[in-house]
Amino acid sequence: MTNQETTTNVTMDTAEGGIAINNLKMYFPVRRGIFKTKVADIKAIDGVSFSIKPGETLGLVGESGCGKTTVGRCIMRIYKPTEGSIVFKGQNISEVSEKKLRPIRRDMAMVFQDPYSSLDPRMSSGSTVGEPLLIHKLTKSRQEYKDRIDELFTIAGLSPDMADRYPHEFSGGQRQRLSIARALAGDPSLIVCDEPISALDVSMQAQILNLLQELQEKSKKMSYLFISHDLLAVQYISHRVAVMYLGRIVETAKSDELYSNTCHPYSQALLSAQPVPDPVEEETRQRIILTGDLPTPLNPPPGCAFHTRCPKAVKECSESTPVLRDIGNEHYVACHRV
Repeated sequence: MTNQETTTNVTMDTAEGGIAINNLKMYFPVRRGIFKTKVADIKAIDGVSFSIKPGETLGLVGESGCGKTTVGRCIMRIYKPTEGSIVFKGQNISEVSEKKLRPIRRDMAMVFQDPYSSLDPRMSSGSTVGEPLLIHKLTKSRQEYKDRIDELFTIAGLSPDMADRYPHEFSGGQRQRLSIARALAGDPSLIVCDEPISALDVSMQAQILNLLQELQEKSKKMSYLFISHDLLAVQYISHRVAVMYLGRIVETAKSDELYSNTCHPYSQALLSAQPVPDPVEEETRQRIILTGDLPTPLNPPPGCAFHTRCPKAVKECSESTPVLRDIGNEHYVACHRV
């Protein structure tokens, strides 16, 4: 049995737009010397499995360097996975060629973290949003092309009159709306949102989160993989949440269940570090301070990767790798002590 083989719903029917990831691994080779000889692997993702149903949002959380963004980029096939399967609409897209992948990519999109660098400064905003329409040949005339761009601007909360402007003429929030409009051009059923609000101020963050929710409610079948380190934002927008640590998923559950009944020691530490708006609760609540440094994915510890920092670790934790197991209510935890 693989590390994450027991994750929820990985055998689900993906014909209607869902996605299922099974035992996904992404290793980056480390090469040295004149002949660039491979000497090791950086295990950015080391056996991740999860699924996202049509119309569902899965929040993926964890500290920097845990592999969240790499998961999103593997799904989009920006990276070709080292091992594992990514089944989207009944097809394993981890193995298909770039030529066969092009029509599939129309149904998938990504909103990147930085709205300042993810847009081409030499392209007008209208051309940026319209580029997927041209690539996938989704419009039949110049007028239809223009009308569709105007429609996408309106859906994303921008004025169609802005189509002639360039990215530097927009605010951060407007640029992220522009990125969302571009992502919606192909009418996708899956959007990977990679830290889409981290570069924005608080008021803009709320607007973007509300926009994403409204778009999902209207489409009914649009799914999100929402990658973030902001636990409150993930709780607000997600139906289910998966917690990653050093390339592996350590806990996954429905959003309300995970936040009210956090079980994995790492998840508990993450939540304890998140500030709460109630000053009385903030003053009295218990914090979990992790000791030690985050291990490197170049040489991860044996057994449970978290055991070197875990306050509950025992000998077994350093000897065998825990698998995700159901503890009830569709709540899965990879921990020997739970």
